[in-house]
Amino acid sequence: MADKHGDFVWYELMTPNPDAAQSFYGGLLGWTFAEAGFNGQDYRSFSAGDAQVGGFLKLTEQMAEHGARPAWVGYVQVDDVPDAVAKVREAGGHIFMEGGEVPDVGPFAMLADPEGAPFYVIDDRSGQPSHAFAKHAPRQGCCAWNELLPADPAAADAFYTSLFGWKKGEAMDMGEMGLYQMYTRDDYGIGAMMKRPDEVPASFWAFYFRVPEIESAKAYVEGNGGQVVNGPMEIPGGEYILQGIDPQGAFFSIIGPKEI
Repeated sequence: MADKHGDFVWYELMTPNPDAAQSFYGGLLGWTFAEAGFNGQDYRSFSAGDAQVGGFLKLTEQMAEHGARPAWVGYVQVDDVPDAVAKVREAGGHIFMEGGEVPDVGPFAMLADPEGAPFYVIDDRSGQPSHAFAKHAPRQGCCAWNELLPADPAAADAFYTSLFGWKKGEAMDMGEMGLYQMYTRDDYGIGAMMKRPDEVPASFWAFYFRVPEIESAKAYVEGNGGQVVNGPMEIPGGEYILQGIDPQGAFFSIIGPKEI
């Protein structure tokens, strides 16, 4: 089935050392890589089995001088990129890049919501459906959940539901942490938003990639230059999540079961 307006379709890591990042994430998530650069860029696509999931973009010194940092950023399918850019601008968001074109795919733009959390929009005209986000069933190495930590959840809700057509789903009361509000897209859950804790300095999107077993993943992260900052932590449904910093400084999230 073709992807629709509001679907997450690709995940990109901006990293200063693609070789080292490839080694780290390949071992952690079992991804395989292929060169996909154009216009002289060092860009590598990665796949989980036969499912393309995303790409690694080399973070250059020039990009860093303009404020770019190692980070994961998601791409959302839209029907009209210029219209999405105009809506983001009108809503007080940020325009980092517009007028871009992915060869044989379609136009894209790099934007940020009013709090500064970055994301891409893309009009993928390739005709190939994305399997980067596992919409209906768990899939190893693919993204299982998209999560935003905004300072103002009500404002973030208005911004993203208006832009992408997401609908509110169930919500969980997390006590002092506030409400964990989930969102749906057609017949599947796309992710959630929760007010970011005071100790978190900026709003950002987190993407949970699936691993076979969480404790072995934790040991791998710690043994290969990464840092675990939270978890493993059990979540409703019996699975576990872990959040960490990769060896190049990018925040990442994983999800998986724990062997008993």
